[in-house]
Amino acid sequence: MILFFIFLALNLIAFILIAYDKYLAKNQKRRIPERTLLGFVLIGGTIGSGLAMQIFRHKTAKRSYLLKFWGIVILQMLLLYAFYHFDLGR
Repeated sequence: MILFFIFLALNLIAFILIAYDKYLAKNQKRRIPERTLLGFVLIGGTIGSGLAMQIFRHKTAKRSYLLKFWGIVILQMLLLYAFYHFDLGR
């Protein structure tokens, strides 16, 4: 149950970070580093980040960011597959 709340918090933070970075971009302020945004994706904020990218139309045209984002998504899917397929969760 605690993992659920951790996952929820990570995704909420990732969502807020993307939204705030969009706000900063529109107001020509100093931006949140991509490394930070992608770091939250890597540690589990994939869904929140992906939703925010679509809702706020942010980072959706930046090819280098999208390649890194989808690379992380594919890595996460492969890790989940390996975890369940090879029964690593014992």
